[in-house]
Amino acid sequence: MEHTKRVDRIGVIAATLMSTPNVVHNYSEFCDMFSISKSTVSEDMEILLSGFEKYKCGIIETIAGAAGGVRFRPYLNAEVKKARIKALAEKLSEPGRLLPGGFLYSSDIASDPVITYELAQIVADKYYDNPPDFVLTMETKGIPFALMTAKALGVSLVIARRDSKAYEGSAVKINYTSGSDNEQIDTMAVSRRAVKAGQKALIVDDFVKGGGTILGMAEMMKECQIKVLGVEVMIKTEKPEKKLYQAVSSLLVLKGIDRISSACEVVPEKDYL
Repeated sequence: MEHTKRVDRIGVIAATLMSTPNVVHNYSEFCDMFSISKSTVSEDMEILLSGFEKYKCGIIETIAGAAGGVRFRPYLNAEVKKARIKALAEKLSEPGRLLPGGFLYSSDIASDPVITYELAQIVADKYYDNPPDFVLTMETKGIPFALMTAKALGVSLVIARRDSKAYEGSAVKINYTSGSDNEQIDTMAVSRRAVKAGQKALIVDDFVKGGGTILGMAEMMKECQIKVLGVEVMIKTEKPEKKLYQAVSSLLVLKGIDRISSACEVVPEKDYL
């Protein structure tokens, strides 16, 4: 392979790391890619690490040992986190977002990859030191947020279905309560091939009110002998204050609705004020 300029190598390495968050890349991978020595790769990494740190582009970590290498971890500092969540709260509080039935329209947020990935980074860095084996969500509205969180953590996404699908093989099924008053009985299923006993899961969803669906996913993981590391949601309602599943962390809180202006009062969760 012809000699590559350092500036070109650093650009390719940066793109590789940022496109695969939390995935460890061995130095030999870049040695083979550019036909260079490990010492040259190390020098490139030092330059890259310095630049990322200076301009707050995220964290590049080197991992020692035979199985080590380097990985990129998305990171937003506290001020940026607060600013992003405050701006989102204001956007979700705009008039016209209240839908018939008292629902908050948030699909435009959930389907925006830039916004969703930023929110996912805020959630993900809480679990860098104790990462899950996969992210679990319930179909369908929570999938974009959960998928971006899985990407930021460098793990797979597992989707709990309302019914098992033939193309997913055999499944574990449970009944759970849902609906505004948690009085409706529904079924959820997860493919046996997607999870293994002894793994760790992070539950992620877009919205929680009573907590029935979250409790159902937690019970599903218990049935599969999987530990739940945490539950992260984009928005939770202020009331009922006591959810069926208490340990829910959110980015935003829906405090109330104004039917006259068709607006909802959405505020940052207290940790981001």
